[in-house]
Amino acid sequence: MIDHLDGAVIPTGFDVPVEPLRRAAHFTGEPGCIAEARAFASLFLEQLRTEWCATIGERTDGAALLVVSELVTNADRHSNGPYILELEGTDEVITVTVYDSSGTLPRIYPRDPERIGCHGLEIVQALARDILVERVPVGKCVRAVLSFGAG
Repeated sequence: MIDHLDGAVIPTGFDVPVEPLRRAAHFTGEPGCIAEARAFASLFLEQLRTEWCATIGERTDGAALLVVSELVTNADRHSNGPYILELEGTDEVITVTVYDSSGTLPRIYPRDPERIGCHGLEIVQALARDILVERVPVGKCVRAVLSFGAG
């Protein structure tokens, strides 16, 4: 909150952002895009710490980066073109959304430690509090919501 006194700006406390922090990046699918997406997400988490005073522990930080990696890797492998990573966050949650051009919805397979591959969405499901998968006019959207904990 800010008071104005004879033209002077006097801070009276912490200003809390009203709108969630939002960032989006477009990736072509070229080699290195998954690492770029992780770096983009890492910068986003730092912005949440700074702008929202979010307390994001190492465990949650790692979980968010793993979710980004898994969703972007799936888009990279299964779509026929570029994809978009969209991040939205506050001091309590981060939402990771990936849009790609494939209309085929991902599947969560039954737990099978013998299976090689196809564990991406299973991992995301274990880390996220909510997952939404839906078709959009140009393909699909996969969204995962993670809560920030003290850990």
